[in-house]
Amino acid sequence: MTIRDADNAPPPSPLEGGFGLSSPLYWFYEMTHVALNPSRAMAHAAHAFFKSPSNPASNTSLGKSISAACELFERATRRYSQPEWDIEHTVVDGKFAPVSIETVWERPFCRMLHFDRQVGIMHKPDPRVLLIAPLSGHYATLLRGTVEALLPEHDVYITDWIDARMVPMSDGRFDLDDYIDYIIGMLRLLGSDTHVMAVCQPGVPALCAISVMEANEETHVPESLTLMGSPIDTRISPTQVNQVAEKRGIDWFRRNVITKVPFPNPGFMRDVYPGFLQLNGFMSMNLDRHMEAHSKLFQHLVEGDGDSATAHRDFYDEYLAVMDLTAEFYLQTIDAVFIRHALPDGKFIHRGIKVDPSKIKRVALMTIEGEQDDITGLGQTQAAQTLCVNIPEHKKVHYVQPGVGHYGVFNGSRFRNEILPRITAFIRAND
Repeated sequence: MTIRDADNAPPPSPLEGGFGLSSPLYWFYEMTHVALNPSRAMAHAAHAFFKSPSNPASNTSLGKSISAACELFERATRRYSQPEWDIEHTVVDGKFAPVSIETVWERPFCRMLHFDRQVGIMHKPDPRVLLIAPLSGHYATLLRGTVEALLPEHDVYITDWIDARMVPMSDGRFDLDDYIDYIIGMLRLLGSDTHVMAVCQPGVPALCAISVMEANEETHVPESLTLMGSPIDTRISPTQVNQVAEKRGIDWFRRNVITKVPFPNPGFMRDVYPGFLQLNGFMSMNLDRHMEAHSKLFQHLVEGDGDSATAHRDFYDEYLAVMDLTAEFYLQTIDAVFIRHALPDGKFIHRGIKVDPSKIKRVALMTIEGEQDDITGLGQTQAAQTLCVNIPEHKKVHYVQPGVGHYGVFNGSRFRNEILPRITAFIRAND
């Protein structure tokens, strides 16, 4: 299974497990990682030795088994950094078009990237799309497949969130209010002829940002907003994720999952929800499946099945790359979205002012859900349609994709073949 093609791959979520004693845990995690450096180096060297064609043992079952075991150990104990985008070209109007990635807006906790397609001067401008990636533990590269699918017919921008562990304390804090302000700032830069796509977690702050802009009668509101698997009202069809949040309560999260970034990271002493706790939750939810996948990787390596081994590496290089979230943003999201249901209950506050989605009048709205989504239950995203009562009905669209889970709403073959054409038609109808 590859991360680009799995319609039902495990989805990212700010609530997926990852619970434990928090205060000293980050420090123990760092010390363990450092303590394993010599063993990891030895495993890497042994892997290279038994993999080398000049070593006669590399062709024996024993040599292949040792090489495979060393690779598994090294991969299981390494720290995975932010993956590369690896998007160098696309096809526009049936022609090859190189793609360059540039930063066009930047703040301490986020950059906005532009995937600049080198198209001919005769090409009619395509709709400008701001893709808001989830800030829920994984990097924005998780949406690589989404970006690749959009590029042939859209001018794509994306939020590239920064690992809180890498942001010095001198750069200040980052909370849910700041998140909303970041979105507003990006939209002001891009202009009114922009279409917003919010994937999962950013659905609430994106809806709030546009509500604030409409309430202030700003000229830079986007043409449309597409919400994909977003937890707008988690009281509807509550999932296990929603139930865990309500059962635990915000104080439990504050006591058990918040810790300080240890030295020598740039964000030393910043309060965060660490990525490795998030990853622990990801893995524990489907531990049997992950154990089986790594067992198969060992077999593929021993048997010399390079294609299957590469597919495994590609998936886990992305899946195991996680980032820290600031404590204030994480806790406010848990409290406002999953415990108090502040937005649908009419009690969401931004900078001291109540957020009112009924103020949205000029922005078209599309909501998309997955039939088998076990993270954002059916109806939770559609709730935005009810909140935005003053959007004309002809500018509203709701779609449920059969046969996909949470991840399949924004990536994979069914996204490309069935969901994306509907999004493109919706955007062009409101461009």
